[in-house]
Amino acid sequence: MAINFYTPKYYVFNNFSAHSIEYRGKLYPTSEHAYQATKCTDPVGQETIRRARSPLQAKTLANETYRAAKDPDWGRKKVGVLEEILRAKLEQHAEAREALKDSGREDIVEDSPTDYFWGEGADGSGQNMLGKLWMKLRDDFRANQVDS
Repeated sequence: MAINFYTPKYYVFNNFSAHSIEYRGKLYPTSEHAYQATKCTDPVGQETIRRARSPLQAKTLANETYRAAKDPDWGRKKVGVLEEILRAKLEQHAEAREALKDSGREDIVEDSPTDYFWGEGADGSGQNMLGKLWMKLRDDFRANQVDS
């Protein structure tokens, strides 16, 4: 059975969850704030996005107000950047580590009907990259637990 992280137990996997993270020397209210600010090349834009009132506002600012300042290499960088951000979230929040541990070996799925890259899309044909990143981190976390 796949784990949908829009359920309360696994909501910590959602980039909109209220788990602040320190990333690249700055504190962000959510992983969404960090991700959206990082795609912007304008320092003023980065700070405005970091200070957004909500993760949705951070996303809107990045995709609309500061769209012209988007890193031209973002398509190539975005998966690696989000992996770094999620790793920071995992390291900084016991709740994330517990949820990852509790997920067992189940598939972790972003059940987004509109996102075919980060989620599974309306028909399940999406790439589910966000879920895949969490599963990769889970495997890394387990490997490090064995090595410790």
